[in-house]
Amino acid sequence: MNGTPHSRPPGAVAGQSEMEDDYALEWEADFDASESESEMTDRATEPRERSHNNPNNGVVDGIKHRLSEWADSSARNDNDYEEGEENERLLDPNLPDGETIELHRMDSGSLASFDDETAAKANEENSPYEEVRAAVRNYDEDLPCNTVRAWTIGLALVLVGASMNTLFSLRQPSIGLGALIAQIIAWPLGRAWEKVVPDRSISAFGLRCDLNPGPFNIKEHSIIVVMASVSFSVAYATDIILAQLVFYKQNFGIIFQLVLTISTQSLGYGIAGMMRKFLVYPASMIWPGNLVAVALMNAMYEKHQAPDPNIIGGRMPRYRWFGIVTAISATYYFIPGFFAQCLSVFAFATWMFPQSPVINQLFGGTTGLSLLPITFDWTQIAGFVGSPMIPPWHAIANTTIGVVVFYIILATSFHYTGVWYDQFLPMSDSSTYDNTGAIYNVSKILTPEFTLDEEAYRSYSPVFISTTFALSYGLSFAAITALIVYTYLHHSKAIWAQYRNSTNEKPDIHMKLMQKYKEAPSWWYFSLFATVLALGFISVLAYPTNLTWWAFLLAVGISFAFSLPIGIIQAVTNHQIGLNVLTEFVYGYIQPGRPLALMLFKTYGYITMSQALSFVSDLKFGHYMKIPPRTMFMAQVVATTFSCFIQIAVLNFALNNIDGVCDLTQPQRFTCPGGRVFFSASVIWGLIGPANIFSPGQIYSGLLIFFVIGAVAPIIFWFAARRWPSSPAKYLMAPLIFGGAGSIPPATPLNYLSWGFVGYIFQYLIKKHNFRWWSRLNYLTSAGLDLGLALGTLVIFFAFTLNEIDAPRWWGNEVVTSTMDYRGEAIQVVLPPGETFGPKVW
Repeated sequence: MNGTPHSRPPGAVAGQSEMEDDYALEWEADFDASESESEMTDRATEPRERSHNNPNNGVVDGIKHRLSEWADSSARNDNDYEEGEENERLLDPNLPDGETIELHRMDSGSLASFDDETAAKANEENSPYEEVRAAVRNYDEDLPCNTVRAWTIGLALVLVGASMNTLFSLRQPSIGLGALIAQIIAWPLGRAWEKVVPDRSISAFGLRCDLNPGPFNIKEHSIIVVMASVSFSVAYATDIILAQLVFYKQNFGIIFQLVLTISTQSLGYGIAGMMRKFLVYPASMIWPGNLVAVALMNAMYEKHQAPDPNIIGGRMPRYRWFGIVTAISATYYFIPGFFAQCLSVFAFATWMFPQSPVINQLFGGTTGLSLLPITFDWTQIAGFVGSPMIPPWHAIANTTIGVVVFYIILATSFHYTGVWYDQFLPMSDSSTYDNTGAIYNVSKILTPEFTLDEEAYRSYSPVFISTTFALSYGLSFAAITALIVYTYLHHSKAIWAQYRNSTNEKPDIHMKLMQKYKEAPSWWYFSLFATVLALGFISVLAYPTNLTWWAFLLAVGISFAFSLPIGIIQAVTNHQIGLNVLTEFVYGYIQPGRPLALMLFKTYGYITMSQALSFVSDLKFGHYMKIPPRTMFMAQVVATTFSCFIQIAVLNFALNNIDGVCDLTQPQRFTCPGGRVFFSASVIWGLIGPANIFSPGQIYSGLLIFFVIGAVAPIIFWFAARRWPSSPAKYLMAPLIFGGAGSIPPATPLNYLSWGFVGYIFQYLIKKHNFRWWSRLNYLTSAGLDLGLALGTLVIFFAFTLNEIDAPRWWGNEVVTSTMDYRGEAIQVVLPPGETFGPKVW
């Protein structure tokens, strides 16, 4: 294996060039020192079977050779990598029993999906996954990314995005800026810097850096997107602080708020570092959600576009297609979002019978089951679940199966047989009710010290919830046990083998290209984890939170234990199964009557895992974009920490300067919906506790059977797939069937069924019958629809909502508000004043 130029893909890098030394910050060399040219060439470009590679055969023969390699991959017996190859298959839920589910052979059309330069590389090694091939380049370029420009633009967007999202999270309805908007805004900012800032170097603290390191490039842009991704989401801890300050009237001070926020936001980094070898390095861990941002990023920087006149949109550059879709989506949203709101939830049956409880329960799209799921609004399709053009079809199908079986068939059966006194309650909403059918008044069962008044609770009412809300708890129980059993059956051997032999697993092209960069050492992650863990101990023990040290460690342990199995599911399906119900359930039993402690336990037990997987997802994004891992680490940590200070400052400013903030009658609607829900959950789970809701003899005790159902289902599916290997049983994923529809309620079956229908069109029909269009434009179309919706929503919010300009008054808007479904009044039996339902003793 000689490091000759001919063995390297055109445009691929072999070592750190002088250009990067000239343009990048000088101290980047300490982070991202490269290997030698010969080592990199050997790793990244060695053909798997040189005897079949004739350089004189041309591009066509090269393509045929690659197709032949992929077709024969199942029969290949490479002694150096045989064990790693087997591990990769075991780790891949898309390849049960060695058969492909989401893997198709690459045709010549898909090979020309990128620009001419990429097409010229088509005869070189590429990812075995068509989703990745459609979005990610199979080569690297020497480009500076750790620059003053990237850091300045990135941190400036962190400041703006974190501030706006924190402020508007207090408002109902809320509005938020996502990383996609940051990705669009950063482009003109980077171009302007390139043209305006002088080309000169400065020195600070002994470091030399270039103010204008040449053309704004794709790697700088990627670093900015990573900073936005880790910082734009509002910290879960802000809801704890809101519940404390506003509802519990507790104020532990600004230091507590900062320590709590930083510890809850950053504790996941240590877990993310430990999960890299399982969730980032393997090619089978696709992380579909990243592919949209990667496809858009590559489209922005394409230079020589190869047209494909045989498909719709194939004659134009991909970025122009994205711009057209974005403009159409933004303009169109004014119709269902403002001028004709009946198109958003097109429940025409409820318009015909607006005062019929049963019709509104069955066909309503707001608090009903939406048996005719019709919508012309991308908000309804993608708002709760995400774009249906991203997950693989088998993931969409499993989620849709769960919705139909549990939220249509089972919910209808339970509701109309009155299993949980459902005739007195709505079919689907997320509120809690008392035994008169009114909203549960938690103030009636609280002592002045905000603990449970047992006597008042026994004389007031047990808690009642809607049918779908009750089922959602049962399905959460099932998803947890299904996840454990599914991971053991399908991945236990692979995880153990990966842990013992990770260096022997055959790397894909992207892993090979990343090996030129120094990896962020594990001790960086462990040190950060230890530091943040110490901050967590300070937040729970130095203040009267009532959370014991061992309960805090238990919460962190739950996060760590479930990060890998949930991460595997998310990496291949784009769905994350939440731990919020599990953490509330566990702590509500082990230490009842401690609402603040429950909020902390829930946050450390759930958000630590969620943040860890978010960081892992960003690491995979950096992996796809070939960002040096040490630069990624610094960008993530700095942006996350900086955003914590911003969010706490903005939160306290809002609470101190907005009149009537968090009041339900606040004129500008700053009613603090997140903090209010968090407070209610802390009362229900922390005060009343699961023992009074789910234990034997209580109203919802039957839901505990879902723990058993969740454990048994993966075993049945596993045996069925082996007994009938060609049957659809091999596609079934029990954790996704039970937990895929975790947003119901407040989401409704309308959101999931319409999402499933659109997913079937794009991820099955179009992908199967028009693969060339799908591989070229599917992810960009998804990004355009999402960005257009965000822009349209922002315009309506700032132009109309904030100025109190109402939507036009006509039938298309008023018919929606006239239904029982919209008003939340679709209840079969409404009790007269003074009467109650439910058990006599609780």
